[in-house]
Amino acid sequence: MPGQLPPMPDFAAIDAVAPKSADHRTSILALIGNLVFSWSNNESLFIYLLMLLLRTDQTSAAIVFATLNTTRARLDLIQRLAKVNVRDRDLEKALNDLIERFNDCTRIRNEFNHCMYMVDDRGEITHTHSIKIVETRKRLQFGEVRPMDDARIKEMMATIQELKKLNRDIWQFLPRLQRHLEQTRQAGRASPLQD
Repeated sequence: MPGQLPPMPDFAAIDAVAPKSADHRTSILALIGNLVFSWSNNESLFIYLLMLLLRTDQTSAAIVFATLNTTRARLDLIQRLAKVNVRDRDLEKALNDLIERFNDCTRIRNEFNHCMYMVDDRGEITHTHSIKIVETRKRLQFGEVRPMDDARIKEMMATIQELKKLNRDIWQFLPRLQRHLEQTRQAGRASPLQD
């Protein structure tokens, strides 16, 4: 027999009591908004990394960025370009560390961007239900259900703080990368051609 639909919520009853939980719900929604805002600003900074590594202008880098339709593809391209263009291993490691930190935050952001929010009969957001398919040895299952408890809220707040710090660290990294690439370019122009 096909799967059973869950019972339809009593929307009228929820709407009647939801104003009483509005403050708590609004604070959760604000955290989700801050998480998405901070993550998006950090992802957009990768346009400047592409601009420097491709030795192009901002518009062209933005075109490349937008043409690659996943964050993973954009970061893969940046890391590959760095392997070709960055001669300073410490600088390349710093770039990889920034990308790793961003990926850690992406996991949390994805949890809140790709889920169903479950509410109780008072309109409180109680859980998230991931829409990611999880494959175990025995079966496939619809994603994980996680409570929206104090620990989860602290995790969100810590991720937002990490994204804020990461944003500043990327901004500090960009001029270092620019100087290195310019020095490498000048050294390449100054060296004689070899057979």
